[in-house]
Amino acid sequence: MAFQLLFFDEALKEARLAYADDEVPVGAVVVSDEQIIARAHNQKERDKDCLSHAELLAIAEAQRVCGDWRLTECDLYVTLEPCVMCMGAIFHARFRSVYYGARDFKWGGESLFKMVSEPRLNHRLDCHYIDSDEAAGLLTSFFKQKRLRSKHG
Repeated sequence: MAFQLLFFDEALKEARLAYADDEVPVGAVVVSDEQIIARAHNQKERDKDCLSHAELLAIAEAQRVCGDWRLTECDLYVTLEPCVMCMGAIFHARFRSVYYGARDFKWGGESLFKMVSEPRLNHRLDCHYIDSDEAAGLLTSFFKQKRLRSKHG
């Protein structure tokens, strides 16, 4: 459990970077053999690209590092439950497990669509929820500030 929290803390660092960049504060790290091999945070606004989610950016980097699209010996730590698009990529990359912080009842691949327990998918994935006040708090604060700025802007 200590390693999981250490790696999740690294994902939180990435989420804080996203927050500072005025991006939705989501951070992700990919771990292999107890080492972080990739890290990223949301960059949709910077890139003007709806695909620039933290998970997808971290997955792409991990695949470059590993020299393979299969990440079967890797775990993903992300501060927000992966959306359906990202959860699809996680399955396609064949991750061993995913650990996520705040739940996402609007877009979440597990909370909304139960992808992890879907028997028709050909890959099995261990999925772990980490109850993180900081991950949820970053998101709440970010969207509260956005609403205030648009109200007064």
